[in-house]
Amino acid sequence: MHFSAVLSGVKEIRAVIETAREQRRLHRRRTVLFVDEIHRFNKAQQDAFLHHVESGLITLIGATTENPSFEVIAPLLSRCRVVTLSRLTEEDLSAIVAHALQDEERGLGRTEFILEDEARAAIMSLADGDARSALNSLEAAAALASSGAAAPVRITGSHVRQAVQKKALRYDKAGEEHYNLISALHKSLRGSDPDAALYWLARMLAAGEDPFYVARRMVRFASEDIGNADPAALGVAMSAMEAFRFLGPPEGELALAQAAVYLATAPKSNRIYRAYGEAQATAASSGSLPVPLHIRNAPTALMKDLGYGRGYQYAHDFRDAYAPQDYLPDELKGRVFYRPSERGYEKTVKERLERWRQRKQPTGGGGAL
Repeated sequence: MHFSAVLSGVKEIRAVIETAREQRRLHRRRTVLFVDEIHRFNKAQQDAFLHHVESGLITLIGATTENPSFEVIAPLLSRCRVVTLSRLTEEDLSAIVAHALQDEERGLGRTEFILEDEARAAIMSLADGDARSALNSLEAAAALASSGAAAPVRITGSHVRQAVQKKALRYDKAGEEHYNLISALHKSLRGSDPDAALYWLARMLAAGEDPFYVARRMVRFASEDIGNADPAALGVAMSAMEAFRFLGPPEGELALAQAAVYLATAPKSNRIYRAYGEAQATAASSGSLPVPLHIRNAPTALMKDLGYGRGYQYAHDFRDAYAPQDYLPDELKGRVFYRPSERGYEKTVKERLERWRQRKQPTGGGGAL
């Protein structure tokens, strides 16, 4: 049995299950049920299959263009075997196209067509591993070539390009390919490969990705993977986003490309990312520790009497505008979250922090002006 998830619901599922029961009762047959576009079913609809798959009443075959890890509920997925259908090779596509040219019943075999090598190569390139796309391109090019022409009809590369006009890159802004490509871009930036970064950026934009989504990810990258190794990176990413907002496509895409190259070639450090993550974990686990009295404001007399602000050292009264006092709660005294790397500007930050932390030691000296 076969039905499509696009056109069916729980009512249709119940009818299929009832038919399967009748088949088993009357003919002792098991029912093989093929569900096309199974990812279109919601959780409740997918749940309706569970018991019947478990009992063996039906053998379920589901087809989906999405990643089943995201779109099929875990209990149903655990009872199935996942078979991945990969993109077709050019050899596979060439065989399919050749068969379509000869098939008189469902193909183009009723008219004699000669597919030139350039046209065949163009169809293979435009199909991007998709047989349906290859056949659509062939059909459109054949219709264009045969207009007013006598047999045999030659299909040229020009016919294919004119008929198809633009290659449809495989992409789904809400599915797995979306995450695959943004992951490729992010890892190319992190791996300091500007050429790969430009390629994945171009792929995403050509396929229709929201440029502001890409820009936001680059802004995030500037803080997560570069940080203080090159503090200017965050400004470059923000400026690129604003430049695109001002110019729009396609002119604004160059600003995104400039930012991508800058981020890829900048020194890398994830120390800010790790330090903030550690600080978040500490804040969550340590509870509401009180603010030390000496760094509290004392706007009232009562607060002053309670010791608010007492002993606070004003940083500008000290050498290098650094006062060697503690700012963390007593329970976290001496805790270090941020450990700068030796890369880029962060090396300068590290040297500065080491000098300051040394002055905090009992023998370090306060250095008051």
